[in-house]
Amino acid sequence: MLVSVIIPIYNSEKYLSETLTSILSSDYYDFEVICVDDGSKDASIAIAKEYALKDNRVKVYFQANAGACVARNHAISLASGEFILPIDSDDKISSTYISNAVKIFLTDPDVKVVIPRAEYFGDRCGEWKLKKYSLSLLARKNMIPACAMYRKSDWLRVGGYCSDFKTREDWAFWIALLKDGGKVVYLPNVEFYYRIRPTSKRVVNRRFKYDVIDTLNRLHPEFFERELGGPLRYKRTWSKMINFLYRILHPRKVQLSEKYSHLEYWVKSLPVRWKNNEGLVIHNRRNELREMSFNNVDMVVKSFAIPNLVNRFVYGVFRKSKAQRSYEYAEKLNSLGIKSPMPIAFYTERCGFLFSHSYYVSKKSNCCYTFYDVIDNPALENRDLYLCCVGRMTAKMHAAGIYPLDYSGGNILLDVVDGEPQFELVDLNRMAFGKIDMDKGCRGFERLNVEPIALKIMAQEYAKERGFDEAKCVELVQKYRWYKHQK
Repeated sequence: MLVSVIIPIYNSEKYLSETLTSILSSDYYDFEVICVDDGSKDASIAIAKEYALKDNRVKVYFQANAGACVARNHAISLASGEFILPIDSDDKISSTYISNAVKIFLTDPDVKVVIPRAEYFGDRCGEWKLKKYSLSLLARKNMIPACAMYRKSDWLRVGGYCSDFKTREDWAFWIALLKDGGKVVYLPNVEFYYRIRPTSKRVVNRRFKYDVIDTLNRLHPEFFERELGGPLRYKRTWSKMINFLYRILHPRKVQLSEKYSHLEYWVKSLPVRWKNNEGLVIHNRRNELREMSFNNVDMVVKSFAIPNLVNRFVYGVFRKSKAQRSYEYAEKLNSLGIKSPMPIAFYTERCGFLFSHSYYVSKKSNCCYTFYDVIDNPALENRDLYLCCVGRMTAKMHAAGIYPLDYSGGNILLDVVDGEPQFELVDLNRMAFGKIDMDKGCRGFERLNVEPIALKIMAQEYAKERGFDEAKCVELVQKYRWYKHQK
């Protein structure tokens, strides 16, 4: 099995020979060494090229200075090996590291990472004592060194190292690689030697602590929600306790459709995602809608505006939130054969007794049009089909005792599939329920601002579906529509 040893190089002329010599002394022959010089200003690339002339397993590439993370991704993209072993250009490995690590991978396909036992050298001596791996601990600190071996297929799966980090990019990478499971194995003997010098990453990266934590929370909020009960805090060790206390003061209510229960921690992390501006904004007035995706599920998330103080108390203590009502009404409509995009979840949070914020999550609709397209384009293909469909579906809702209070052009989605018109209703938090007579039913069309002929088509279909007098329905629909328009 080919192993690709990855070396990002930057101004390492003092140490690079030691690093390459240690790698080429390996007792495992089937490997390549991919060196990417990151715009060094010293003789580093010349030294690497000397080794390449002596041993054809060494390959040397150059890039303009972009940082170790970009250089590492560049090198791996050029690698042909099944396994990846990143080594910094001032460190060393034992002659047995590669062979012992490969044996572990070949023995157990569930192994994701093999970690060497390590020692310091240079300005510090002694064993580098790493904490025992667990996902819960990985959420608070990184105990996996950058020099651990893994499969290239996993690098491809997680999208490589995130270049948003100034340091600690390996921590984010291990979280991405391991958060959904996989074994981590430690080698029993010292196989890696980590050089300590004044400019070592372990010395200088403390300055970027807050940036690292903010970026980790942006990239993996569902992971921290699952492992820590909320985001990673600047006081990392106390994250679980801080999140526990926060949740006492900010209770939340979350419900998911059984089909989408695997999205639980994604839904619970919505406040963090919203804060980090995740997703594509498709509507932003009083309430905000964003398209978002996770685990191959395309969704629309609606964040409801925070109401005035009185209503914050009412929604916090007495009334269901708009997000909860939207979820429940969507389930009710779909059970009656009146389509609404599949409800996935709702999230409601309080601050003490005051309503704070809420989100309604539904599956993204495949419909191409809204009723506004019918209003604005008299030449729209299948327009009469859509008008008839809206008339029939409105009648079906009213016959079931459902009266949408926000029945306007943007809340009706339309399409044609295999010659059949498709109707979906969105923005569901305001509904009235009860018996709906002809007069009230015809008033329900008043916000659908189309011309008289189009109103007549809808009214006739409505009347046929409900068994009402067609002429009277047409008269009432047009009367209420134009009365509202005049007002």
